[in-house]
Amino acid sequence: MKNKPSYAISSVDHALQLAALLQQEGALRVTDVADRLEVSVSTAHRLLAMLVYRDFAEQLPDRRYGPGKVLRPAPLTEAPVALLRRVALPHLRALVDRTDETANLMVPAGDEVRIIATVECDQILRVGDRVGRTLPARFASAGKAILAALPAEEVESHYPDDYPSFARELAQIRRRGFAINDQRTETGLTALGMAVRDPSGRPIAGISLSIPTARFIRDALPTWTTALSSATTRLEAALSSAD
Repeated sequence: MKNKPSYAISSVDHALQLAALLQQEGALRVTDVADRLEVSVSTAHRLLAMLVYRDFAEQLPDRRYGPGKVLRPAPLTEAPVALLRRVALPHLRALVDRTDETANLMVPAGDEVRIIATVECDQILRVGDRVGRTLPARFASAGKAILAALPAEEVESHYPDDYPSFARELAQIRRRGFAINDQRTETGLTALGMAVRDPSGRPIAGISLSIPTARFIRDALPTWTTALSSATTRLEAALSSAD
């Protein structure tokens, strides 16, 4: 299980976070960067200047900064990432308050899912922030939940060689309403995931609850999945009424 190292260099961490933000969300103002990274405007400006120098960012005519040529465009999702993140954060925080475990929001990106928001719990042993990481959709809990909500032929087009066995797992996920990732993407991490759907029923994102495997117990599943279902339902309702 990976957590932030005790010797982390904050300036490097900020630069990497900023590069991920530019790739995922597009053009940002200096003040937007300062707010998202929780740094001063002058620090945000210096970070952007360095990314421009290394071609990770470029300044646009309207004085905002966008992704540079080094950053390949992120795969398109079916809902705006910035809107999803903004609307989801209160519900992720509520989920963390109820479970005291870390919550993530993921969006589909081809045969992967990309983590666009994390709210960490306060426990000493916890799963850390994973924003910007991509995971194989067929192994990540939220990824599997998203795939289970898609038409069978669409899933089969992504996994033609081993679809029959995978289809059985997806059918089980549909029956119980959630997916489990037991250390398939990271040793020491077990996660539960549910899909977030748009009004037509199409999955557009997924919420996962990430738990250190050492603390994962089957008896707690009803509590965790009830909280996860509530957060998912409330997020879907909020998205349907969001501007």
